[in-house]
Amino acid sequence: MIRVFVVDDQAMVRESFAGLLGAQEGIEVLGGAGDGIEALARIAELDARGLRPDVVLMDIRMPRLDGLETTRRLLGDPSTSDGEVDENPLRVLVLTTFDLDDYVFEALRAGASGFLLKDAPAAELIAAIRVVAAGDALLAPTVTRRLISEFVRTRPAVPAARPERLDVLTNRETEVLTLVAKGLSNTEIAVELVLSEQTVKTHLNRILAKLAVRDRAQAIVLAYETGLVRPGV
Repeated sequence: MIRVFVVDDQAMVRESFAGLLGAQEGIEVLGGAGDGIEALARIAELDARGLRPDVVLMDIRMPRLDGLETTRRLLGDPSTSDGEVDENPLRVLVLTTFDLDDYVFEALRAGASGFLLKDAPAAELIAAIRVVAAGDALLAPTVTRRLISEFVRTRPAVPAARPERLDVLTNRETEVLTLVAKGLSNTEIAVELVLSEQTVKTHLNRILAKLAVRDRAQAIVLAYETGLVRPGV
């Protein structure tokens, strides 16, 4: 069962999403909130009762506390108290309007696992919830292009040497991470490296654990930030 929590400042939107998702097999809506402050409080209450959501559907523009800061506070450090990576972390799916929002890059840095247009068809919303809950990133090509453009605009020249943070990875894992950051799917990576798709998935899971990142989206951000992958190369 996928547990979902809806955060949007418009009551009609929250109720619409909750009604739609609650009617789907395998999805349970735990509730909703009209702003970030309320969302943090309600999700903390649910967590205390052992009912932490798997996916939070998060609006960006809200009063009191916007979706970016709420996402940062919700996700924080992906490690557990004993230093291990949480195998079932809460994931955030951001509601956005790609052509109007300037927050895609910052939302990824805050830990969001994907983006969805607010006027997306119902089938896309349902599919997006399942994709993100499964631990995959939901990054449309337009989002990836904007992410790369932001790195081109704001990042200094990348280091020539391999970043120390990546030393925990094997050569094969580094190859897989590089291809993930370039936007290839697991199937495409399997073809490129002449591996089975299951082997690629195993490598990716090990990469996430070693680098202590939440999911594919965060791995892509890290690959660009460390200079492993350079825009246009």
